[in-house]
Amino acid sequence: MRKLVYYIATTLDGFIAGPDGADPTGPNGFWPLPADYIGHIAAHYPETLPGPARAALSITAEGTHFDTVLEGRRSYEIGLKAGVTNAFPHLRHLVFSRTLTESPDPTVELVATDPVQTARDLKRQDGKDIWLIGGAELAGALYPEIDQLILKVGALTIGTGIPLFSRTATFDPRGWQLTDHTVLDSGAAFLTYDRPVDG
Repeated sequence: MRKLVYYIATTLDGFIAGPDGADPTGPNGFWPLPADYIGHIAAHYPETLPGPARAALSITAEGTHFDTVLEGRRSYEIGLKAGVTNAFPHLRHLVFSRTLTESPDPTVELVATDPVQTARDLKRQDGKDIWLIGGAELAGALYPEIDQLILKVGALTIGTGIPLFSRTATFDPRGWQLTDHTVLDSGAAFLTYDRPVDG
């Protein structure tokens, strides 16, 4: 069965964006992107780079992890504001929204139904794993369905911002098993945690 993987960048203090929810790596962002960080993603997770970045880096590799990406409306709108209607045209792209009534891009599927049921249905289909890109609201809704965490931990703190999971997520403590880790010279770390079968 396919896994739902929350593959996300986080600060050391557990935030995926600043308080305004804007792209932390954008032109006015606070999150530096060291060369070894980009290089590691390009080598190991090329399908998670946005289409424009893949083109700029001459990346055509299909990738081995994901063929589907799930995104919340607020996260998706960051790209829309930058003029990008589908940042991941090389993946099946689902955006969860009850307010968007028409997709800005024919290759982006809008989903207004229950995210949990959608994730369960996707897991039963054939294919590679499913990438949950965020944001925090969608991650909070899908918390019970997440099978793996891949945290791209930046070597910075910001004090406050958008957390990994929204504050509306259900209180449900669970343990995770560290199954892989890579620490880069720049200080960034890629940490992979699997949900125990009985967890």
